Amino acid sequence: MKDKNEPKLSTTRLVIYFIVSLLINALGNALTVSLNLGSAFWTAAAVNISHITPISLGNMLVLNGLFIITLNVILLRKFEWRRIVGNFVFMVPFSYLIGWFTQLLGMTSLNSLPLIARVLLDFVGVMFISIGISIYQRINVVLHPADDLMQIIRFDYVHGNPAIAQVLSFTPPLIAIIVIYFFTGNIYAVNIGTIFALLFQGAMVGVADKVVFPALKHRNLSR
Repeated sequence: MKDKNEPKLSTTRLVIYFIVSLLINALGNALTVSLNLGSAFWTAAAVNISHITPISLGNMLVLNGLFIITLNVILLRKFEWRRIVGNFVFMVPFSYLIGWFTQLLGMTSLNSLPLIARVLLDFVGVMFISIGISIYQRINVVLHPADDLMQIIRFDYVHGNPAIAQVLSFTPPLIAIIVIYFFTGNIYAVNIGTIFALLFQGAMVGVADKVVFPALKHRNLSR
């Protein structure tokens, strides 16, 4: 049920929050992909599938999103066209923004840094992803399908627990990565950062809910 005390924020402020969250999340994903020390699971799954197909990372991220939208419909047990359109509005530019940031970072000397520095930067990438998710989940106007999946699981299935919801939402891409490794013997974008994301990304989303733009509360949960 919608909270009557939900703070009213101006449209301009919400747009600024949204743009900031989009850029932070895309940069975090691109950073983890570029370092190849472990990406968040959905991104890692897309990277692995793109390596065994002629499909670019940007296009694969879009196809991933289509699969997740279908999964979300199954979990919601209904079609919410506004939600699905919002997923597309978010997903398409976001997917190509990750691809663009990844190409940009590929022109730097990131991978010539000492291992400990690269590991720490990979953790920073996961932290950026968590912060971005936290911000636009609270805005809750349009979401990436993967983060909508986490939001659905969090508030409809696990009583608002972000850590459990995040782990459960990672199950499909984890299965995809395991299957690809079984058949090819190769694995990409899965490393210490992936384990870090599995263990801590959900918890970091919960922390960011409280400390990053704390005036921004979860909105529109009764959609």
